[in-house]
Amino acid sequence: MAFALSTMQLHSPAFAAGTAIPRQFTGEGDDISPALSWEDAPEGTKGFAVICHDPDAPLVQNGTYGFVHWVLYNLPASTHSLEENSGEGTPGLNDFGKTGYGGPMPPDAHGVHHYYFWVLALDKATDLPEGLSLPELLKQVEPHLLGMNRLVGTYQRD
Repeated sequence: MAFALSTMQLHSPAFAAGTAIPRQFTGEGDDISPALSWEDAPEGTKGFAVICHDPDAPLVQNGTYGFVHWVLYNLPASTHSLEENSGEGTPGLNDFGKTGYGGPMPPDAHGVHHYYFWVLALDKATDLPEGLSLPELLKQVEPHLLGMNRLVGTYQRD
């Protein structure tokens, strides 16, 4: 992926940067996506994608590492937030083998994991099919990436 960190800001009313993600947004809770909002998208943004990835997961597969919890795309430029358990956009394939959001669920006794929620600003609107994996999505959107930023939350199993 091209380096495209920007001044765009990503927030959640559910947790602050660097703090614990509440249980309801995890695989041990209701397993629903947290509300997110973003601002200061780069000029020329025509669409967005959202990703949640756990780089602390002890997994290497298909040329990548960690665990993908959420792939969401086809979000129009008018989108600046997602409600809790949002049905907006088109869901991609997570590493649970399902489409949509799959909340944090690190292995037992594995300690604290960090969950990177990314928002990607694109220079073109997308109309991609449902069920793309993260590598498939990135192959499609990387040439159109204007900027991105992240919100990192943590979770540790009880």
